[in-house]
Amino acid sequence: MSFTPFRIPIVPQLKKNMILSLIEKGLRIDGRRPEEPRPVKIVTHYLDKAEGSAYVELGKTKVIAGVKLEVGEPFRDMPDLGVFTVHAEFVPLASPSFEPGPPDENAIELSRVIDRSYRELGAVELEKLSIIPGKKVWIVWVDLYIIDHDGNLLDASMIASLAALKTTRIPGFKVEGDNVVVDKEATSGTLPLKEEAVYVHIAKIGDHLIVDPSLDEEVVADSRIAFAVSRDGRIAGIQKMGQGGMTIDEINNAMELALSVAPKYFNAVDAAVNNEGNEGR
Repeated sequence: MSFTPFRIPIVPQLKKNMILSLIEKGLRIDGRRPEEPRPVKIVTHYLDKAEGSAYVELGKTKVIAGVKLEVGEPFRDMPDLGVFTVHAEFVPLASPSFEPGPPDENAIELSRVIDRSYRELGAVELEKLSIIPGKKVWIVWVDLYIIDHDGNLLDASMIASLAALKTTRIPGFKVEGDNVVVDKEATSGTLPLKEEAVYVHIAKIGDHLIVDPSLDEEVVADSRIAFAVSRDGRIAGIQKMGQGGMTIDEINNAMELALSVAPKYFNAVDAAVNNEGNEGR
C-alpha cells in the first residue's frame, strides 16, 4: 500500500539539482545531516474540550491531535472490548494541494496506517474499556488535523497521536442498570496503554537515504519508506510510498536509520508529557 499522490508541487530543476548535489556531500538544504530529523515541538493538553490532545511541530509541519471518549456499543464479534478508531483531516489552509470537502484517499490512508500500527501492537488495552460487558464500552476517537504541511505528515501525526493518547483521561461515570451516566467534569483514570510506537520516515534520493524529508525532498525523492517502531525497538508496521523501488540492502539500512531515530521522538513525547502542557524538544 502506498499513498495516493497529491497534486504534486513543481520543484524548479535548479533546486532539485541543488538538493541532490548537497545530499551527495552529506548535507541538506535546511542544514541537516542525512540521518538528522527536524526539531520536534510538542504541547500537550492543547484542546480544553478533549479528553487528551497535543499540538506538534516537526520542522514547519504542524499537526493537532485530539482524543474524545464516548460510551457506545461494542462490535458484535468483540463484545467485551472497547472501540478504537483514528480519523485524519487535511485542513485546506495547510497546503495548496489540500482541497475542501470530505477526507480524500490521502487523509483516509494516513489514518488507516496509524490505526493499523496501534492495533498491531495492541497499544490500547481495549479489554479495560468495557463498562457493561457485551452492552456498553468506551469508544476512543483519535482525530488528527493537519494544519501546515511541509513534508512527513506520517511522523508528525503519529507523534501527535501518541502524545494525545498518553495524556488522555477517562471521564467519570456510573452505571445505572443498562445505562451509563458520564460526568465530564470528573475523571475515572487514564487511558490504559500497554505499548507505544512512533513512525520514522526515510526517503531515498539518488543512492542516498535521508530521515524526515521536508516537502521539497519528498517531491524529488525516488522512493520513500516508513517504519513504525515500538518503544522496545520492534517494527510494528512498514509503509512503502512513492513509485520507485528499493533494494533489500536499502530497506535494511533504512530500518536501521529508523531504529536509531525513534528514541529521539520518544524522548520528545516523554518530555512534553512529563512537563504536562509545556513544550517538549
